[in-house]
Amino acid sequence: MTVSAADIAAIRRMTAVTNTEYSDDEVTDIVERYPVADAAGNFPTTPDGEVNADWTPRYDLHAAAADIWDEKASSLAARYDFTADGSTYHRSQAYNQAMQQARWHRSRRMIGTHRMVAYPRLEQDEEA
Repeated sequence: MTVSAADIAAIRRMTAVTNTEYSDDEVTDIVERYPVADAAGNFPTTPDGEVNADWTPRYDLHAAAADIWDEKASSLAARYDFTADGSTYHRSQAYNQAMQQARWHRSRRMIGTHRMVAYPRLEQDEEA
C-alpha cells in the first residue's frame, strides 16, 4: 500500500502537524490503517486475503486525522487551569479543542464496509 504525498499533505493540513511532530513515515503508518474500496469497488485484499493488484490506493483521511487529534489530545490531558498573580490560565482549553477536532473528523469518516467470508468454506453441491 502506498500513501501519496498529496494524502500526507492533506493530513498535515487537517491536523496542523509538522514534520518534527510526525514524520512522513509516521503519518503514512496512521493513514494505512484505513484503506477503503476504490472507485471501481475493489478492496485492498481479495476474499482469500491476497493483495488485490487491481486496487487503486484510497484511504479514509478523516479517520486518520481523528487518530492524530486523539494523540495530540492525550499529550495535552495533563494541562490544568490555574490562577496566578491575579490572572487565570485556562490551559485545559487546548485539550478540549483537540478532542473537539477528533470528534469533528470522526463524524466525517467514510461509511465502513466489511467483506464477510464463510469459514470454513461451504462446499458446493456437486450435482447442482
